[in-house]
Amino acid sequence: MTPKVFYISDGTAITAEVFGHAVLSQFPLKFDSVTIPFVETIVRAEAVKKQINDSFITTGQRPLVFHSIVKSEIRDIIYSSEGLDYDFLNTFVTPLEQQLGVQALPTMHRTHSMLNASYDARIDAINFAMENDDGQTLKHMDKADIILVGVSRCGKTPSSLYLSMQFGIKAANYPFIQEDMDNLKLPEILKRNKHKLFGLTIDPVRLHEIRESRLENSRYASIRQCRLEVKEVEMLFKKERIPYIDTTHQSVEEIATKILDVTGMERHMF
Repeated sequence: MTPKVFYISDGTAITAEVFGHAVLSQFPLKFDSVTIPFVETIVRAEAVKKQINDSFITTGQRPLVFHSIVKSEIRDIIYSSEGLDYDFLNTFVTPLEQQLGVQALPTMHRTHSMLNASYDARIDAINFAMENDDGQTLKHMDKADIILVGVSRCGKTPSSLYLSMQFGIKAANYPFIQEDMDNLKLPEILKRNKHKLFGLTIDPVRLHEIRESRLENSRYASIRQCRLEVKEVEMLFKKERIPYIDTTHQSVEEIATKILDVTGMERHMF
């Protein structure tokens, strides 16, 4: 029977989900997951407790319960359920209070909310990434923290958005298209911002598969065109000494993290 897991919080439940997924990813099992955010009242907490208990009655298995609940009265209700509790937030609070010599001041919605001092900067970064996606405008490149370059469909857009959403980095991206290949070079605005450029490349066969799903049987998606573009762009990266990574077997999270690692850019957490 598929194990049941609950992610519960009096906020967005993002913290509980991230921690829980990280732990459960170590096990070769499939989990039936339920995420319940904003458990902020006694009434809602009792309803969630009933949902957990009903799962135990139905399956005969105690469900896993990952939670990050600030208010003690809400937390105690979840503790009293039939679930197996894993309290990420408060597991670390008491030891840290002892180590730091400072008492914690629990506040709901502090981690993921507009009350975060860096919230506006993150929204600005997300808007910047959307406005400067796929080379649709070049007039803001001077304001970019980083500019991702590469062939079409190699992962520039999702990586730019992830960098902005997760780390508050103003990321633009620019595609090299098939019309560029006869005389491939950096546009003047990119030359001026060469220190901000970071290249993404991809295996031509994988690129062919991605493009085929978008424009089947087109020149754009042909394996020959994919090989040509990847070869030419990688040659440009080497000629211009632009750092780059291969995205073929990497998730967007891994791509973004490697970009930060290679460039040494500051990570802003929200």
